[in-house]
Amino acid sequence: MSDEFLYRDVAAFGRRVFRLGLATNYGIDGEDLEWALKQGVNYIFWPPTTRRVTKHLKAALRRDRESVVLASGPTIGYFGGSIRRACETLLKKLDTDYLDVFQLFWLGRTSAWTSSTMDALMSLRESGMIRAIGASMHDRARAGRLAADSTLDMLMIRYNAAHPGAEQDIFPHLAKRRPAIVTYTATRWGGLLKRPKGWNGPVMTPADCYRFCLSNPHVDVVLTGPKNLQQLQENLHELRDKGPLSEEENRRIREYGQVVHEASSRFTFGF
Repeated sequence: MSDEFLYRDVAAFGRRVFRLGLATNYGIDGEDLEWALKQGVNYIFWPPTTRRVTKHLKAALRRDRESVVLASGPTIGYFGGSIRRACETLLKKLDTDYLDVFQLFWLGRTSAWTSSTMDALMSLRESGMIRAIGASMHDRARAGRLAADSTLDMLMIRYNAAHPGAEQDIFPHLAKRRPAIVTYTATRWGGLLKRPKGWNGPVMTPADCYRFCLSNPHVDVVLTGPKNLQQLQENLHELRDKGPLSEEENRRIREYGQVVHEASSRFTFGF
């Protein structure tokens, strides 16, 4: 498997990353995290409410801080003062001098992009307490505007075979600044793993969902949120075995994603 598919030098992080990032808030424990790190996984998404992996994460940071790209953020991010306090709390909790990515979660819902929050984030970056400023959001039009013109170093966005709209709304706006792109909901919360009515072809595996995301050159990292070690191992091994999508796989998976999206829309709205 080519290193170009599995690894990437991401300027916004100043680091080479393994492109399958690990979300720690869906069920894995500390030993599962240690296994992933030994396999080369180094982008770790650690929300502050995650507890079961904290001890092992701290140990990994003590062993070799520069080997881990750690992303976290405040639970609520509406005010500059609270954002700075949240960062200080996270640094103390993890016993580390800096966070690689400090991000506002669900921008527009649980956090705000204001002069106060921007000033706080830039101050934290200038002080060295964080290395990159990020934000997650579902509003693709807004994400496109922020990609083109903002101080954000990273955008965490929804992107999958049933929701490929980022290809029109976000990716074309990356050229000027090239913020890092981290995608999540690759499996559409499991919806892409279930056979839709009327579909007779192959059903996507979790690794197929990640391969779809990583086969797009604009995506730097895609997050996987396994519930246990077995799921993590299956995802990683299949990703390494299969590599990027072929043209035929890409065509079929896009057709499949459209069927899943349409089936979900009919169910949601009753027609």
